[in-house]
Amino acid sequence: MDDETFWNLIESCRRRTPDPDERVVWLSGRLARGVEPEIVEFQICLGRVLNPTFTWELWAAADRIMGWCSDDSFFYFQLWLVGLGRDAFERVARDPDALAELPEVVRLVGREPEAWDEEEWLVWEELDYAALHAFTQVTGRSEEDFYGVVDAQRGDDHGSLDPAGERWDASDDEEAERRLPRLSGMFPVS
Repeated sequence: MDDETFWNLIESCRRRTPDPDERVVWLSGRLARGVEPEIVEFQICLGRVLNPTFTWELWAAADRIMGWCSDDSFFYFQLWLVGLGRDAFERVARDPDALAELPEVVRLVGREPEAWDEEEWLVWEELDYAALHAFTQVTGRSEEDFYGVVDAQRGDDHGSLDPAGERWDASDDEEAERRLPRLSGMFPVS
């Protein structure tokens, strides 16, 4: 699966419904209409597409917005970015401070994360399981089998274990104002 096909699926999914759970159901169903190699390629393509967002700068932006960002929550944040569609995804990958322009982020300004509703969190963990669900449905094989096939197909191309760029502390107001001026103004450290 090439990037264009991947993004066309994501855009089709977005047009169907704003609900992330319904999107995953649709996407899994759409993938399940294909053959095993296409399903596996979707998962590999997802990993490849995420590469430009695996940066300390974007991690700091997510950390600034959400108040704290673990390895897992940053990965789910990256998946959420995919769900916004290609244009928003690529804009934010180039300039993490562009998150300040997104309505999903703007609506969180001035509110503590503890007050956010579940659907307001900037995460979409379930996207990572769409191909897995399609694979198990089509093949009758296990989750372990799926990841084994994905790893074998991907080979040694797992990407870097560390985000690109320089790590910095998003809670450092002076540094945040320099690197993420709009987000630091929108989400001051308490």
